[in-house]
Amino acid sequence: MAVDNDGIAVVTLQRPPVNSLNLDLLQAMNNTFDDVAKNKSKGMILTSASPTVFSAGLDIMEMYKPDPKRLETFWVTLQDMWLKLFGASFPTAAAINGHAPAGGCLIATSCEYRVMLSGKFTIGLNETALGIVPPTWIQDSLRHTIPTRQAEIALTTGKMFTVDEALKWRTNRGAEGAARLGPPVLEGPQMPPRSPDQILNKTLKMCLSPKMALDTGIIKLNALNEYLVTERTTIVDNAITFGIKKCNDMDINIQKRGRRKVGLIDETAADKAEAIEKCKKFIKRFDKIPSLARGMTKQIFRQEVLQKLLTNRQADTKQFLDLVNQPKIQQSLELYLAMLKQKSQK
Repeated sequence: MAVDNDGIAVVTLQRPPVNSLNLDLLQAMNNTFDDVAKNKSKGMILTSASPTVFSAGLDIMEMYKPDPKRLETFWVTLQDMWLKLFGASFPTAAAINGHAPAGGCLIATSCEYRVMLSGKFTIGLNETALGIVPPTWIQDSLRHTIPTRQAEIALTTGKMFTVDEALKWRTNRGAEGAARLGPPVLEGPQMPPRSPDQILNKTLKMCLSPKMALDTGIIKLNALNEYLVTERTTIVDNAITFGIKKCNDMDINIQKRGRRKVGLIDETAADKAEAIEKCKKFIKRFDKIPSLARGMTKQIFRQEVLQKLLTNRQADTKQFLDLVNQPKIQQSLELYLAMLKQKSQK
């Protein structure tokens, strides 16, 4: 862990080759999170020492033919890690500088903000592809980040998102959207500066009789009629032009079926240094916000999801232990390990 001059802690995962989450790494992460909270850091950024992998997720060897006691400790420690990260009172961000499947995606979605490197990287909760059922709290991390329908499809299919797919769909045209689409331009005739009130005042001044000025109902109707008659073409033209512009913008954002952006990440970066800087910029947004109020607001907002695990930790642990020890799950893990071994020999 390194803390910069602004008080932001940068925590780097360093378990070669792919930062797979074993018991030792999870315990180290928990201790580091405690230190960040104790030191009252302004915020924390998680990143990886690997140039291609943020984290490959849970270490399969912790679950393959496991020692029962160690397996239980492993799962409880993973629960602790998630509770501390997802429920942290300080701002959190992930500089995702590589692939982030399964547990790597869990770490990223537990943070408040995510910046991922551009390139042929992927991110997602793909546990079902291995025959493993992600528990409620892991599913909740994804559901908390992207739309519920998208989360359900992603979870049930073991979907791995490309960087472009994972990117936040910026309908409000942030920096990237502005660069891609350009500034909003409304073509065609523009609305004149005159307002109905101005037309009404002009009509009143033109009245020759004071008595007519008192008859405000007739004057208002005349003024409104004049406005609608003289300006209705401009109003309709602008409305049509604006509608066409909006449709064109949507067509640009959704160009291919199945390529809709889901908001799994917030920004992209060209390299790790840029990703970390963008994460710092996010954390600095809160410089003028009282940290206690910000932290409590965040925890209240996430309380329901956190409480779900806190209330059911024992049942969740038992369910995991029973699942992992099923013969079909062990067979799936064995096949997966064999595939990894075959890949490494090529």
